[in-house]
This record gives sequence, C-alpha cells and structure tokens, in this order.
Amino acid sequence: MTTVDPGRDAMAALGDAPAEGNDDLRALVIDLGTRSRDRLTGQRSRPVGLDEVLWANLEETGLSRLTSTAELEAGPAQAAVLLSELAGFACPVPIAETDLLAAWLSAEIGLVVPESGPLTVGFGTAAADGDVLIATVEGIPWASDCAAVLVVLERDEGRCITVIDPAVHPVSTTDNLAGEPRGRIEVSVRDGECTELSESTYTELIRRGAWARCVQTLGSVQSAVELTVSHTREREQFGRSLSKFQSVQHQLAAIAGSLERGRAAVALAVAAADDMGFGADEADFAVAVAKVTLGQCVDEIVGTAHQLHGAIGVTAEHSLWLHTMRARSTISEFGAPRRWSEQLGRRLLAGNPWDVLTASIRLDTEHATDGSRHD
Repeated sequence: MTTVDPGRDAMAALGDAPAEGNDDLRALVIDLGTRSRDRLTGQRSRPVGLDEVLWANLEETGLSRLTSTAELEAGPAQAAVLLSELAGFACPVPIAETDLLAAWLSAEIGLVVPESGPLTVGFGTAAADGDVLIATVEGIPWASDCAAVLVVLERDEGRCITVIDPAVHPVSTTDNLAGEPRGRIEVSVRDGECTELSESTYTELIRRGAWARCVQTLGSVQSAVELTVSHTREREQFGRSLSKFQSVQHQLAAIAGSLERGRAAVALAVAAADDMGFGADEADFAVAVAKVTLGQCVDEIVGTAHQLHGAIGVTAEHSLWLHTMRARSTISEFGAPRRWSEQLGRRLLAGNPWDVLTASIRLDTEHATDGSRHD
C-alpha cells in the first residue's frame, strides 16, 4: 500500500503550526504505522485485537498521551497528525480514547487513573436503587483491552462519572462495522462514589470525541482513495487499465473532489481547536461542519471505491474494507452527521446566514448540549 499522508493539507492550514513543524512527528508515526500494518497483514480477526507491540511503542515514545502530558507541549495540531496517520494504516489502538478523552477528562475533574496502559470512555443511563446507581453500558471502545474505563452515567440529577477496572468487572465483547471491539459492562456503584460531571465538561468531552472521529475518518477515506487510484491503474480490462476509461476517470475525479472537501472541513476543525481550544464555540461550529461534510464524503467515497474494486474489495484479504468500514463506523460515533446538521440548522435559525458562514454567532448552552450527544 502506498504511504498516505491525509493530515498534511490540514496541517498546512494552521497558521501558527505549519506543516513542517510536525514533520518529525509525522515521520515517526508513519514508521510506527507501517510496521503495524505489515505485522498484522493476513492476521486480523473479528473482533480486532489490540496491537500490543504498537501500543508499547506509542507509550515508549510518549505518543499514547501526547496532548495530556503537559511536558510535551502538544496540542490539537499534533494530535491530528497522530490520529490521521494511524487511521490511514488502520492501526488497532485506542489512541483517541486514551489521550484526548479519558486522560484529559480524568485530569479535568481530578480522577485517579493508571499512568500507563490504554484508557477508554463509556456512556450509559443509570437507574437508582436507593443510593446505588445501576446501568448497562454498551458500545465501549476497546473496553476489555484497557487499564480503566471512565463511565459517564446519566441520572435524574445530572451526570456523574466513575472509574471501572475491566479486570474485575465482566466485559462482554462484540464488534462494530469495522470489526473493532465494543464492550458491554454491567455497572453498579454507590451514588456517593461517583464524581459530578458539569454540563460544560460533558459538552467538551463529546466535542473532543466528534473531533477525533472526524480526523480519523479523514485518514481512512484518504487511504481508500489511494487504494482505488492504485487499483484502477493496475487492473486491466479489454487490454487497458481501468483508469483509461472515461467513466472511471469521472468517478475518480468525483471522489478526489469529495476528499478535498473533507480535508478542508477537517482543516477548519483542527485550526479552531488548535487556536481557541476545544471548549470554544468556534470549535463547536467547526466540528459540526466537519461532521456534516465528512458524512457526505464517506458515502460518496466508500460507494465508489467498492464499485471500482468490484467483489475483491469486500474480501477479508483485501485492505480496502479495513478503511471503508472504519470510515463508516467512525463518522457515526459521538453524534451522527444528521444530529450535527440539526445543530447547524439551529445556528441558522438563531441568526442570519452570513453570520453562520463566518462562524460569528454563538449558541446558548441548551442548544449546544442538545446537539452534542454521543450516540
């Protein structure tokens, strides 16, 4: 597979964080991703297993908690390089869950979590039995592979959070569309042992998750496009390569244009988070734009990529499905594109269209919360 670089154009759009400033980081991540891809070729199963070798390398280099380790002085621009490159190689590690979500959240509200090992976050609705909260928490990314799971529980009085050790709580595991593990845990915890979670922190958590999934989706569709271009050049039909046929050229041009739209949307989201922080209203707007735009791009690119590959593209032996199914999975998490489009619609109704296009209006807390759900 050709080495892909889905984050370069997005990084070039960051005024104070030029692309060349992240070249060393990018080279390191590409090296780690290449070795992971080569090591796992022909050995993947469902559910996908954690690449323990890659995770050890990420911890050794400090990349496993890149933005949540203050000494590294890394921000969203660097996180985008890491996430997009690893996604481009379909690396099976919970890097976004560990760094941008769980490690940040634990530090934000003063929770104690293991200093090493993967971390993840789950969401559930709790029922009260006296002073005990009971919940079934499903769809937890990489739950059985993590050192700790931070579980956010909805309850009548708001939200709270507790830390679960998967080693002492039974975890049943299924897999998502991409074959990545999703865990289910039965939670029973005393209300007094949970930590309150403010509305603003919860909203930023969902926004961070949606932002990370957008960056990862871009990495996945970039690889899908690269594979499709390569396949149509190499595959011959009626004595010439598929890429020589005009209809195929039109399809390739269409997905190239779709990819550029996705890149531009992600560049906006990365720039907003890097310049103003994930808590800013501008970041919320940019994430919504990226979610909606990428939702359209995924449909266009995935459909065309599989059409041009034919039946071979859906086989487990071909790498295309690793990227197309991941793109479909990641774009739907932390709020489906439709939910984020509803948020953009509320912005439009709250002001005039020009204000919306220039991201110069702000949402009130109620509207921001309604549009920032994890499901």
